[in-house]
Amino acid sequence: MKPVDFSYLNAVTVDQAVQALGSNPCSVVSGNQSLGPMINLRLARPNILLDVSRVTELRRAVETEDAVEFGTAVTHAEIEDGIVPDPTDGWMRSAASNIAHRAVRNRGTIGGSLCHADPAADWVTVLPALHARVTIIGPQGSRELDADAFVLGPYSNALVDGEMVKSITVPKPSSAARWGYWKFVRQVGEFAKASAAVLDDPETGRCRVVVGALGRKPVVIDGAGGIVSKQIDGKQALEQALTDVPIAELRMQAIAIDRAVERLAQAQD
Repeated sequence: MKPVDFSYLNAVTVDQAVQALGSNPCSVVSGNQSLGPMINLRLARPNILLDVSRVTELRRAVETEDAVEFGTAVTHAEIEDGIVPDPTDGWMRSAASNIAHRAVRNRGTIGGSLCHADPAADWVTVLPALHARVTIIGPQGSRELDADAFVLGPYSNALVDGEMVKSITVPKPSSAARWGYWKFVRQVGEFAKASAAVLDDPETGRCRVVVGALGRKPVVIDGAGGIVSKQIDGKQALEQALTDVPIAELRMQAIAIDRAVERLAQAQD
């Protein structure tokens, strides 16, 4: 297949990008690893592509005392290779290293993956679990959302016309924090069939369990403390959280929770 005709704009500053968004209905791209194939298959038919891959402000990560702010166009490979700071002391690098194949990681971006909102993608599960915040910009100014609130459903996000993601800010966990992330793939490079991320940080009070690859937006499980302490297992947690889905259909997700908790315990040891 070949894409339908579209116009191409290339921004080199944030102001240029915002101005273009305010003037025309644009689809923003940087690595183009998700939107590109959809355009080629004519599943997406944008009139204008706005390329922000050369915007310096969107290509860097800024570290502060308590967080790292990743520009939306920072690539998976730059996180994997430690070219940009990792606020989690290796957790994000590990997650990035298992995204698709290296060729995809070289160009695919953290912001693009989050905006694409594929239910089986890694960052849509990992970032909410890490309590990340998303900064959105547009002609009307800027606003922030929790990563969990940003993804609305499969391939659906909270952006409105004229907006784009500027950055994703990930807070630094305390030295007492523990983390577990597990996903099931049939072969390397595929999207996950089931995934779960678990954060337990008693010093900051952040404790969260997020389940992905559900065919809907990732689910933040209530009562994460009970899962972390193994008072309830993955199956019981999903029975309580997803009453509209037969538990037999969630077997792999239940295993994903239990495996992520096991990795949490291993980190403690």
